[in-house]
Amino acid sequence: MIVSMTGFGRSKKESESFSVTIEVRSVNHRFLDCHIRIPQYLMKLEEKIKKVIRNNITRGRIDCFVTIEGANLTNRRLLIDWKLIDEYYQFIATAKERYNIQDNIKLSHLLEKEGLVTFEEKEEENEELASIIIQAIDEAILQLKEMRITEGKELEKDLLTHLTNLESEIDEIFLLAPNVSKLYEEKLTNKLIEFTDGVVDQDRIVTEVAILSDRADITEEITRLKSHVNQFRLNLHKEEPVGRKFDFLIQEMNREVNTIGSKANEVNISKKVVEMKSILEKMKEQVQNIE
Repeated sequence: MIVSMTGFGRSKKESESFSVTIEVRSVNHRFLDCHIRIPQYLMKLEEKIKKVIRNNITRGRIDCFVTIEGANLTNRRLLIDWKLIDEYYQFIATAKERYNIQDNIKLSHLLEKEGLVTFEEKEEENEELASIIIQAIDEAILQLKEMRITEGKELEKDLLTHLTNLESEIDEIFLLAPNVSKLYEEKLTNKLIEFTDGVVDQDRIVTEVAILSDRADITEEITRLKSHVNQFRLNLHKEEPVGRKFDFLIQEMNREVNTIGSKANEVNISKKVVEMKSILEKMKEQVQNIE
């Protein structure tokens, strides 16, 4: 089963005192890359959220946004460093006297100094909130997965069409392959006779032509190409992530197609090679979005 790496899920949960909204977005990525946006006072839940994601998603960039409304879950306490304020005040007073500065010392002068007055946020335990957040994450991830599966089905249809077109091109090349070897032998024979003025032993010419013609044979490349196509088709129906396998198979298919193009210096096969490269490029773009 093909699963896309693109998806979106959203869930909202409410209690008497607060509401939780979770949004999860995913796009293609080589690995699983999680980014959690959560209020600072709930950072301890970040790893739990990542665990839920890892249990459900194996590949893609995941952005998860956690929004809490209506909850007063932190205690803010004013912290004043009176000792540092005394020292800073004394410094200002001494500077005024030493440098004959006429300005009065104002409260704003003290508040501008970093570290004199700070706020401390103390987290309160709230098991209900944590439980609701995890429930909302589960629902949002479920929506995300459903969307990824739906889009994966569309990708599968497109890939099957491309595979059918690719197989058609391979079959036509297979029919043209014998003629390529024959034409290659004829060209080599004529060239050898031309350069030697027909003096060379005929048996020697046949032997040399056979050796050189074998280098232009594309039968093995066609066989391997067909094998890769079959493997690709079989993996379309596996119940596991197959994106990386498809990446590899397309690389191998491109390798065989390029070899066929370089070996078979024949117009009709060259046209088929161009068509196959175009098909493989389209497949490569789609495979990059498969989990």
